[in-house]
Amino acid sequence: MKLSKLLERLEYSFRAGSEGAGEKDIVSVVFDSRKAEKGSLFVCIEGANSDGHSYIPDVAAKGVSAVMVRKGHELPEIPEDIAVIETDDTRIGLAAVSAAYFGYPSEQIPVIGITGTKGKTTSTYMIRSILEHAGYRVGLIGTIESIIGERHIHSSNTTPESYVIQQYLREMADAGMNCAVMEVSSQALMMHRTDFVKFEIGVFTNISPDHIGPNEHSSFEEYLACKGLLFRQCALGIVNADDPRAEDVLKGHTCDVETFSINKEGTDYRASHIEHVKAPGYLGMKFRLEGKKSLYVELDVPGLFSVMNALTAIAVCDHFNISDGDILSALKKARVKGRIEPVRVSDDFTLMIDYAHNAMALESLLKTLRDYNPERIVCVFGCGGNRAKSRRFEMGEVSGRLADFTIITSDNPRFEEPQAIIDDIITGIKKTDGEYISIIDRKEAIAYAIRNGKPGDVIVLAGKGHEDYQEIKGVKHPMDERTLIREILDEEAVR
Repeated sequence: MKLSKLLERLEYSFRAGSEGAGEKDIVSVVFDSRKAEKGSLFVCIEGANSDGHSYIPDVAAKGVSAVMVRKGHELPEIPEDIAVIETDDTRIGLAAVSAAYFGYPSEQIPVIGITGTKGKTTSTYMIRSILEHAGYRVGLIGTIESIIGERHIHSSNTTPESYVIQQYLREMADAGMNCAVMEVSSQALMMHRTDFVKFEIGVFTNISPDHIGPNEHSSFEEYLACKGLLFRQCALGIVNADDPRAEDVLKGHTCDVETFSINKEGTDYRASHIEHVKAPGYLGMKFRLEGKKSLYVELDVPGLFSVMNALTAIAVCDHFNISDGDILSALKKARVKGRIEPVRVSDDFTLMIDYAHNAMALESLLKTLRDYNPERIVCVFGCGGNRAKSRRFEMGEVSGRLADFTIITSDNPRFEEPQAIIDDIITGIKKTDGEYISIIDRKEAIAYAIRNGKPGDVIVLAGKGHEDYQEIKGVKHPMDERTLIREILDEEAVR
């Protein structure tokens, strides 16, 4: 592809001596120096731990045809046969050339982007479930995985780098996908990963203080502003009107707007007559949908936030000509690994797996379970090592206050000693009157919870969620809680 074609939507200039370089043929776009080859365009990205500009001599030795640099950045000596493209922000530059390189795939299939502190993952899966139930072929990019046809690709970031987004969207279009749904993190918006993606629909779920600190957002106001960028990049914005900062998120928006709610009259999609449904080994929800659609909806997952996630999915899918029957049937079947995921082990008590791994998420989860008036809430959790110690104190205090019994165990200790982490959690739980026990080995902790489950209990395994490993001393050892549960039940059966 001609260099000029790659640069057609970017504001840039050629460095003196590179004029006329637009006719160069570019064989690949790379931002990782290890992938550079003869004929590449190398984009210099400045990260937290390394600066792509420092790798220019390495990629020059490999024969790249061009490098993109930040205007004003001090540069090493560059051979005269390499074109130098200067732009104000190379992250925007990478997004622009990636979109061009892959042929602007978001202009060929509708893309739905979902941003918010909570609810992104579940909402994306609910939307995908409804659309696929109605016959659409839907690609997904998110926290747990990206899905392209039969391919499931493990994710390392909620929203990948711009080049990867465009690559995945291209693969989706080529594979016959006719829609894509994507989790859009505030960091991705801040770092221009989603620039040059045309979003047909953008969704705001909610916002609360999170991701604020070194290498993330400098303040809550910055976090809020970054969320709002999505609504200058989509044709239609669908917003949770119950969130007190909804208007702030929409500030400066350029899209049409629709709203959903469980509290406010006059919104486009509203849940009313909400009921908590409880049966042996089962927790669910029922509600009546009002507004642009009138339906009676049943969900096999608990909590008001599940109602909000369902409203999100319905509001989006209502723009895809889908029958009420398909919506209701798909929502009944929708499941997200590690998000309030029920695991049937007994008719006497309920067992669930959830990703809640900070105090805010754990509090929301435990309060949700309390709405079902269980005999006891038993909370099994640990905290990750090499992370802020405050999280341990806070989660211990939350579980001690809201659970009836806590089983403290190991999560991902990383390079810390599991007992030291548990001791910190105990410091927090001792601020309450909550009963607890500590069992370092996670399988033993889960086995203890199951063996001592009582009629009417709700047992929640918190923190690991969709993860299928335990990280110890830099090594990720296979460990899936669903597998552990099966092993425990098999062992119990032969006792």
